[in-house]
Amino acid sequence: MNQAIAQLRSQAIDDAWASFNYDKITGDDAEGTTMALNQAMTPPFGTGQRFVWLADTTVGQRCSESLRQEFERTLPKLPDTSVFLLSSRQKPDGRSKLTKLLQKHGEIREFATIPPWKTDQIARQIEQTAGHLGLTLTQDATELLTAAVGNQTRQLRLELEKLSLFWSERDGPIDAPAVSQLVTVSTQSSLQLAAALREGKTDRALSLLSDLLNRNEAPLRIVSTLVGQFRTWLWVKVMVERGERDPQAIAKAAEIGNPKRIYFLQKEVAALSLQSLQISLEHLLALETGLKSGQEATATLQTKVIEIAQTCRFAQRARPR
Repeated sequence: MNQAIAQLRSQAIDDAWASFNYDKITGDDAEGTTMALNQAMTPPFGTGQRFVWLADTTVGQRCSESLRQEFERTLPKLPDTSVFLLSSRQKPDGRSKLTKLLQKHGEIREFATIPPWKTDQIARQIEQTAGHLGLTLTQDATELLTAAVGNQTRQLRLELEKLSLFWSERDGPIDAPAVSQLVTVSTQSSLQLAAALREGKTDRALSLLSDLLNRNEAPLRIVSTLVGQFRTWLWVKVMVERGERDPQAIAKAAEIGNPKRIYFLQKEVAALSLQSLQISLEHLLALETGLKSGQEATATLQTKVIEIAQTCRFAQRARPR
């Protein structure tokens, strides 16, 4: 969000007139909000636009009727020479009249972290960020970056800037060998741990878990990824068991952005029973509760990893050939 704000500011303001045309106002009270609205109505000095930033405002969550009316009077009359920005750490209430007013007269952008298991969304984010930096990536390069940085937007920016310097004198999109050479691509990830659990490979799962913990990966983050992946597998299995064959319908139920992934997900869960996936998810939710209540992380994780891997292994053995 800070990067997007900095980019918007640089587009709007002439640096020579920045001291006259840039205002950052804390939006924690009605007085500051009113001041920001008044400043946004003021024509800029010199060249460039006026940039007024109402920072950390709460009007998207709660706004008095009088203040809402002030927005209603001001927003339609904002001059083209002004950029009026509101930022908040909380998502605005989509039901409020003010949020609808802001949507009508402006644009709302959300900067929530993408769940790590939604790799198709992460890949799109990588491509968009690269585009903003004037870079293009091959598909293989995008997939490598997705595995390397996941949903860590700060790391993504740093890696892309590094790749941009390395590729500056070459033509064409940045390729996979360049990414492999410059970016530390982890061979162990929480998603690989999920795959090892699904396949019932207890030893590999424990090894991957050990690697993740040694790299200081947060236990709750590991569990969050596992919960998301097993929930996706469970939804796909439920829909298949119900006789659903339409990938679009399955993708919608499982909240998967790319229906083309359904074919591969169906193959992944083919050897598992619905009950085994349900039990595995119950183990993971119990694990999450245990970690949040203060249980020792490493031992608790190892125990549940063994239980889930055994559940999946026994389910595959029990299926008729």
